[in-house]
Amino acid sequence: MTEPPAVADSVRLAWPTEAPAVAALQRRGWQGLPDPLGSALLAEVDEAAMVTAWEQVIARPADARQRVLVAVGEGGRLLGFATTGPCDDPDAEAGADGEVDQFCVDPPAQGRGHGSRLLNACADTLRADGFTHARWWVLAADTVLRRFLVAAGWEPDGATRTIGSEDGTVTLDQVRLHTSLAQDDDR
Repeated sequence: MTEPPAVADSVRLAWPTEAPAVAALQRRGWQGLPDPLGSALLAEVDEAAMVTAWEQVIARPADARQRVLVAVGEGGRLLGFATTGPCDDPDAEAGADGEVDQFCVDPPAQGRGHGSRLLNACADTLRADGFTHARWWVLAADTVLRRFLVAAGWEPDGATRTIGSEDGTVTLDQVRLHTSLAQDDDR
């Protein structure tokens, strides 16, 4: 199967051959995480293993509604990625609640509309997969992402959690945002 020609400043489904570029983007995104988490992730997670994991989730996802989207820039260069799929939170309504699990725009490409295109594609993809609501766990300290999402119609739903390393030496607080996926004319 031949890959379609790249369209600059667009978002599309990822191809398995793009797993190395997605892994590299994810690693660059981790560099911006608060320490010691960012440096711990970079040190502990092997890049080759990341590529293999991305190949798997792109080519053979565990659920048919699990998607990897990529933001494409000039010359077909990947500038961001996001993953969408069913929400597995204990309080999620099966079949109705989808989620954005990962979302990363390459730091040098931020502020040029790639994040907005990627966010809109996430909503469109979740909607096309039959979800009526979307959820997103974000770092409580990531005020930039939270402001971006709130401006796009997402809002906190009151749920919080703490994630971190298995040994408990690194912890991060998260808040959950949600939004309706109903089209304006459906409301």
